[in-house]
Amino acid sequence: MSLIENLYGPFFDLHNWETVITSGKDWMIILSLILIECLLSVDNAIVLAAQTQKLPTKKEQEKSLFYGIWGAYLFRFLLIGVGSYLIHFWEIKVIGAAYLMYLAVKHFWVRAHPHQIKQATKKKKKPRISLFWSVVLSIEAMDIVFSIDSILASLAISPNPVIVLIGGLIGILAMRGVAEVIMRLLEIVPELEVVAYGLIALIAIKLFLTIPAIDIEIPAALFGAVVILAIAGAIIANRLKSNRSAKK
Repeated sequence: MSLIENLYGPFFDLHNWETVITSGKDWMIILSLILIECLLSVDNAIVLAAQTQKLPTKKEQEKSLFYGIWGAYLFRFLLIGVGSYLIHFWEIKVIGAAYLMYLAVKHFWVRAHPHQIKQATKKKKKPRISLFWSVVLSIEAMDIVFSIDSILASLAISPNPVIVLIGGLIGILAMRGVAEVIMRLLEIVPELEVVAYGLIALIAIKLFLTIPAIDIEIPAALFGAVVILAIAGAIIANRLKSNRSAKK
C-alpha cells in the first residue's frame, strides 16, 4: 500500500496541483513537454491513422480514436506513476516492434495475394471480438508502447509527475489531431496507405534499435524529415496518376 501511495500520492496532492497551475515557470516546462510529446508521437499518429483505415465508415474511425484517447489518458496516468521503472521494460519495445513489423508485412502480403485472402475470408469463422473493438485495443496497445519513450523523456526534464501528466495529456490531444489529419490525407491520396505501412515497418526498426542491447536512437528531426518526404512523394505520385488519367 505504501508503494502505491509513493507512486501515485503526488497526483492527489491538491497543493502540488495549485503550485503547478499558478506557476509560469512550470507552464514553460509543460509547453516544452507538449512539444516533445508531439515530436515523439509522429510515428504513433501514423500507426493510429493506418489502423483506423480498417474500419468501414468515417464515423467508426473517429469513434475508435475517441475511445482510444480516453484509454491513452488512463494508461498515461498509470505509466507515469511507475515511470522510474519503465527503463527496465525494454521487452515491451521488442514486442511492440515485432507487432508493428507484423502489421506492415501482413499489409503488403495481402496486397500481393488478394485472391488467397478472399478465399481465406470465406472459410473464416466469426471472430470473437468485433472489428471496431479490435482496432480500439490495437490503438491502446500502441499507446502503451509509444508512451514509454515520451514519459522517460518528460521525467528527465521534470521529476514532478503532475507537470509530466499535464504535458502528456495535452500532447496526446495534439497527437490525435495529427492522426485525424493523416486519416483525411489517406482518403484524399490513396497512395499514402502504402507509404503509411512502409513507415510502420521503419518505425518497427526504429523502436527495436532503442533497446538497451543496441541503444541506437534515430533523431526525431531525421525521422520527421523522412515522413514529410514520404508524404510529399505520395502526393506527387497521386497528382501524376490523376493527370495521366485525365489525358486518356
